[in-house]
Amino acid sequence: MIKLYYLPLLAFSLFISNRSFSQSDVEGQILDQNNDAVSFANVILLNAKDSVSVVKGVISEDNGKFLFEGIEDNAYVLKVSFLGFEEYLKRIEVEGNTSLGNIKLQEASNNLDEVTVRARKPKIERKIDRISFNVENSVISSLNTFEILKRTPGVIVSQGELLVKNRPATVYINDRKVYLSTAELEQLLAGLSGENVKSVEVITTPPAKYEAEGSGAILNIVMSKNPSIGYKGSVNASNTIAVLPKYSLGTSQYYKTNNVNAFASYNFNARNIYKNDESNVTYFEQDGSENSTWLGDFERDTKNYAHSLNTILDFTLSEKSSLSLSANLNFTPKNDSDLNGRTDIYDPSEALDSFFTTDSRLENEGKNMLFNADYSTSLGENGTTLSAQANYIRFDENQDQDLNTTYFSGGGNEITNNAILTQGFQNSDIYTGQVDITSNMGSLPVETGIKYSGITSNSGLDFYDSLLDQADDLSDALDYDENIYAAYFSTSKDWEKWSLKAGLRGEYTDITGISTQNGLVNDQDYFQLFPTFYAMRSVGEENSISFEYSRRIERPRFQSLNPFQYYINENNVKEGNPSLVPGIANKVSFNYSHKGFLFFDLYWDRVDNSPSVLAFQDNQDQILRTLNDNLDYTQQFSLDITYANFVTNWYYLYAYASGFYMENQIYARESAPETYKIDTFSTFLNVGNYFYFGSDGTFSGNVNTYFLPNILAGSYKYQDPQFGLDLGLRKTFMNNKISVSLNAEDLFRTMNIPLQSQYLNQDNGFYAISETRRITFGIRYNFGNFRLNDNSRAINADEETRLQERNVLD
Repeated sequence: MIKLYYLPLLAFSLFISNRSFSQSDVEGQILDQNNDAVSFANVILLNAKDSVSVVKGVISEDNGKFLFEGIEDNAYVLKVSFLGFEEYLKRIEVEGNTSLGNIKLQEASNNLDEVTVRARKPKIERKIDRISFNVENSVISSLNTFEILKRTPGVIVSQGELLVKNRPATVYINDRKVYLSTAELEQLLAGLSGENVKSVEVITTPPAKYEAEGSGAILNIVMSKNPSIGYKGSVNASNTIAVLPKYSLGTSQYYKTNNVNAFASYNFNARNIYKNDESNVTYFEQDGSENSTWLGDFERDTKNYAHSLNTILDFTLSEKSSLSLSANLNFTPKNDSDLNGRTDIYDPSEALDSFFTTDSRLENEGKNMLFNADYSTSLGENGTTLSAQANYIRFDENQDQDLNTTYFSGGGNEITNNAILTQGFQNSDIYTGQVDITSNMGSLPVETGIKYSGITSNSGLDFYDSLLDQADDLSDALDYDENIYAAYFSTSKDWEKWSLKAGLRGEYTDITGISTQNGLVNDQDYFQLFPTFYAMRSVGEENSISFEYSRRIERPRFQSLNPFQYYINENNVKEGNPSLVPGIANKVSFNYSHKGFLFFDLYWDRVDNSPSVLAFQDNQDQILRTLNDNLDYTQQFSLDITYANFVTNWYYLYAYASGFYMENQIYARESAPETYKIDTFSTFLNVGNYFYFGSDGTFSGNVNTYFLPNILAGSYKYQDPQFGLDLGLRKTFMNNKISVSLNAEDLFRTMNIPLQSQYLNQDNGFYAISETRRITFGIRYNFGNFRLNDNSRAINADEETRLQERNVLD
């Protein structure tokens, strides 16, 4: 498609070419180094005599192809240019219709003081089993890695949790799982600069190579790599303006020789966090009549200090073998919250009957240490490779809460005062080992491997009353042991217009959980098979259709199994559940891709016994419990449409629209021995606009919008539509040595939405108002040979996912 602003140039070219008597056509295709089409490239024919005079000009189409019509047989200079690539010049002879074939452009490099400025790349790439979101050198690369995940196409942030296609996502780095709950994940990845992130892969149907754990997609962070020899370093800092201030400081150091590659980084994050919660509960009599309505309003101020240290040593043992030793150490010496609030109790006539005030101090501290050894070698001449990994993970956390409650009459007279104290802990050791082999079985590529995971976790909670006497009936401890043995096999085949990929993973799980209060409460022993299958067929040269199927498991998080209790007030408590069982997920998807920039996805998925967080109100004792529990099932039907393309060579547009039906069925524990279904029809809209200003690409910006009218969170539904608007600017100076950025999130403060659960004799809701509107200023200084990119990666902590989940309703 030819843009209007090229018409004067084309008219001038036509005027010159009309002098010809013998006319021919000249065609070709513009590609980059990865053989991907380069659209909107300027393609110009110059007079060979002076290499300046323009004969004719066009721009390449979406598929990279171009065509000159009516060209006089003669000698010319072909000139191809596109922002971020080196200019291409070649003398050609036109004698009749001429095909120039494929013309490959090289990424631009400005080598000044050993500095390399890389070209930005197209943002979206669709592969047989994943979508890749390229962020390298884009405006959002100035953010930390956690913020990049929140801006990844198709990701929904609901109640602080990262969702893809409405399911909780699992986060990997370089194919190694390090997913944490939102609070822990932000702490871990906030110190990892986005400057070192190459892309984020959205794997909606993970193949057999990946852990079967998780019903949702995998967000795989791919780090940039470069074998350049030398030393480089960087320092970075950021300051966030919100209700309360937040800042981070960090440094990264790299050194590489021919045989050793060393990396070390340290980051410190200091965050003052504010949150306001409004709640409502209507309690009922046994006959269904209204008893009372409780309206709560409380504030939480949190001071969080966190240190993270990452080290990696890569050794090249020979041409075929390598060894890597890694450590990831995270310490949170302070994560203390002060909570205060008031709850008003109204009778059925809406008169104030009484109220109580709550003052609470919540203190947490924890450490997370991960150690990894990774060996790989090449075997034989048929491309066989072997890799072996061993991991050790140690996690410790302590949580103390001091809660004081004062009760008043409706007239404001003090009635009584009460206090409770809880002391909780969790200590966990995880050992894993795995071996993977890639080879060829005849003409078929094959991946296979085995893995063992052993987990020992001890947790407990001591409960004390106002006289500091321990309440044995409310105190508890849990000893939890889990062993998982896994093996997988996968292969693929390409021929003519077809591509197939299939795999099978088997996992045997042995679990024993013993509670001091209840005795043996969790004893499971089971074997499950998890198949995956992909089929894709090309339709013409630029379109494809595909089919995907997978079966996966959703295991309870370790944190949700222990008996921790967190009190908002004496009548509102959140607690774990040692009796949780795993859920089984099945997913079927049909996909259509048009010219690599327009995608259609139609899918269905269902998770039976999905572990979730559910709120149950005890109408008799007037207590609201937020409990980790199993849903009967959750399922959804959805149609997603994605557009991702360069509108011009300086403007990239990403647009995502999802229309879905979602259905949860729960056990109505506090109502009746029956199940209850909750459903909704909704949409999710996300538009990302990315701009590149100037010819050197050193100044860029983005505008992103989100819209979500409704979604289910356990038994809760949105009461208002959720809307978000984010802005970002990034500028580099001194040949990329210094980069500064300014990012604003949720400008209109519309991402916080009230939720309500209403069914049978249950009627409760909350409005969590967190600091979604934030403005962050960041600066980064690179020194040394910073063409060398980060070799940082995650330690393979597959089981850490379930170790540290937090209650998403906190």
